[in-house]
Amino acid sequence: MNDADALLPPRTRGVPHSSHWGAFSVLVRDRHIEVLPHPRDPVPSPLLGNIPASVSRRARIAEPMVRRGWLERGPGADRRRGRETFVPISWPRALDLVAGELRRVYANHGPRAVFGGSYGWSSAGRFHHAQSQIHRFLNAAGGYVRSVNSYSSGAATVILPHILGPQEAVSSNNVSWTELVAHSALVLAFGGMALKNNDVGGGGTSRHIARAQLRAARARGAEFHLIGPLGDDLSPEVEALWHPIRPGTDVALMLGMAHTLVTERRHDRPFLDRFCVGYETFEGYLVGRSDGQPKDADWAAKICGLPADKIVGLARRAADRRTLVTCSQSLQRADHGEQPVWMGLVLAAMLGQIGLPGGGFAYALGSTSNTGKPPLAVPLPTLPQGRNSIADFIPVARIADMLLHPGESFDYNGQRLTYPDIKLVYWAGGNPFHHHQDLNKLRDAFARPETVILHDSAWTASARHADIVLPATVTLEREDIGASAGDPLLVAMHQAVAPYARARNDYDIFAELAWRLDIGERFTEGRSARQWLQHLHEPTHGALKARGVAAAEFDQFWEAGELVLPTLPWDGGIVRAFRRDSEGALLPTPSGKIEIVSSTIEAFGYADCPGHPAWLPPSEGAGSPAAARFPHSSLPTSPRPACTVSWISATPAWHQRSRGGSRSASIRRMHWRGAFATAISSCSSMIAERASPARC
Repeated sequence: MNDADALLPPRTRGVPHSSHWGAFSVLVRDRHIEVLPHPRDPVPSPLLGNIPASVSRRARIAEPMVRRGWLERGPGADRRRGRETFVPISWPRALDLVAGELRRVYANHGPRAVFGGSYGWSSAGRFHHAQSQIHRFLNAAGGYVRSVNSYSSGAATVILPHILGPQEAVSSNNVSWTELVAHSALVLAFGGMALKNNDVGGGGTSRHIARAQLRAARARGAEFHLIGPLGDDLSPEVEALWHPIRPGTDVALMLGMAHTLVTERRHDRPFLDRFCVGYETFEGYLVGRSDGQPKDADWAAKICGLPADKIVGLARRAADRRTLVTCSQSLQRADHGEQPVWMGLVLAAMLGQIGLPGGGFAYALGSTSNTGKPPLAVPLPTLPQGRNSIADFIPVARIADMLLHPGESFDYNGQRLTYPDIKLVYWAGGNPFHHHQDLNKLRDAFARPETVILHDSAWTASARHADIVLPATVTLEREDIGASAGDPLLVAMHQAVAPYARARNDYDIFAELAWRLDIGERFTEGRSARQWLQHLHEPTHGALKARGVAAAEFDQFWEAGELVLPTLPWDGGIVRAFRRDSEGALLPTPSGKIEIVSSTIEAFGYADCPGHPAWLPPSEGAGSPAAARFPHSSLPTSPRPACTVSWISATPAWHQRSRGGSRSASIRRMHWRGAFATAISSCSSMIAERASPARC
């Protein structure tokens, strides 16, 4: 099927739609798909330009497919998974095969043998959200083993409830962009606040505001300090002072700054005594009473590479004005990822500004497009997923370990858990071969289950490692309601083009399977996809009416294409409330206060996460035993939309850079695990321009 065959009749005006990169409208004319950013968006993401090509790219899955080996030999562990060819089959046969396999595994092994995988990024829509669809279906079928947390923020999600509060409360309603503009005098951006990260927001956005807010803060006089190995992780418009530390050494720098605050009596001891627990114990570690090693600026300089006088000066400057300490999500995607988040909070506590407008601590501000915006005043449409009868779960990044080591124990957040013996993996939405850390290990792991079933729109690596592949629609091929908790625009996502070839919506696939498994009524509740949209819209509509806001019925909303929802005044959430009333508005931590020392975490007995933040040398990189032999590190980062080359940092890893003036070259990176080559396009000039001169 080609583009022309897939198009619906031409329209004279764009139809509304949305994506994780922003709201937009779609024009279909002259057999061509054109995407127009939402007119309210001052800086629309260029990633929207990729959406038209998603409809009929060569990698689209056109029809149901079954791996030949599975079709001929039946279910079973198979190292040929990912290497064999696929056989096209009809939809009725494909659905019969999937239903039969689900029935077999549930009957013979029970729901603890089924893993329901989804990372949920296939759609900004609230209904055709693949993660919600597969979880609702498997709950109706009898339950499943699930994953928790995310690759994006796995360490922070677990540590923050112990020391301050749930991540959602800490990041979404704590320090706003508006407060940063109005009140922040100094911003210590550990890991930066890269604008490219603001292109993306789960559920979509109508306005990308970070660039304008950063510019406004700088115009008012705010001073920005970029702390990290990449010099372009803050907009050049803010004229940030760049401190190019070695990757993964943020905690050492923070400790060196904290030591300066203590020895020069610049820390806020009354705040620490009133609002925190455990400071005395932490200070013993900081000044060396507990281990004989003061964590002073000289000590920190040897680890992070920033001169000691710079560390001392940075601490003094932070103590003299309204200072905001921000930690990007990138800091905690590393060995001991809990530590920079925890230590960033402690550094802010020592400055005494947590809970003040534009001051204190902010996690992930600038990491997505909707963080730091006012909260909504009404609930969003949400598909109910039902109740899972199975308590078993794994952290999302442990999928390979789970499949490779059934029955073995593992530690998670103070619990001793056991990996289940998974016989069937059912995946819809997302591509674990894109997210996972060790792809060779993941490939071995995907050979272990008896059956792997997958819904996808394209032949990803995950699809090629499945046994039964069902072709799913892309967002332009279906109707939905787009919404995000951090953005006020509710979008009627109209279908713009017909489904590609024989692709179907996830909901329609699961509904057909549900009827085959005699759970059709439980899953569908007798509703079509359109009827579900009408049903999910009703709680939002009712809440608007209750607030006395003019509320359009569903048909009116659908015709209008969008609805601007009311927002609440920014109040700083649980952190601001605690600052105002430390006795009557306790934090949801075990002590009710900021936990500089956590007796709960200390009781876990983890060598790699003691009871207070600490410098723990990584297994690789700066401060590790391996650094003597391999002093450099590779620092991959998400590319800018206009430059799809992996950024090479000069400070870290195992690389030899080709010499000469060529605009196109390659690097061979070597490590004890092996070697690989990386191409560098004309964008390689960034290396010389933005890498730390001291470590080129």
